[in-house]
Amino acid sequence: MGHQFSFHAPNGGGDFLALRKNRTGRTEIVYDDGVARRIVWRVDVTAVNEARLSDALRVAVGALRVVPALYDELKKRAIPVERVAG
Repeated sequence: MGHQFSFHAPNGGGDFLALRKNRTGRTEIVYDDGVARRIVWRVDVTAVNEARLSDALRVAVGALRVVPALYDELKKRAIPVERVAG
């Protein structure tokens, strides 16, 4: 992954979604609600399509319920994830 992507909720909420690489080079999605909830998912694909992932995150962070929206967007794009923290 050449770039790191992060998205903040446009409605003034503290919700934050980002893509990052872990220590082994695998792509992860990070969610933070700005208060107490932090969740990390590992993307279960070897060839990650950055455009599809960033589109999914952009749409999800604009929703009122970010985590369910993220699951829906990932499912629509057939992007498998595994929850690893949170």
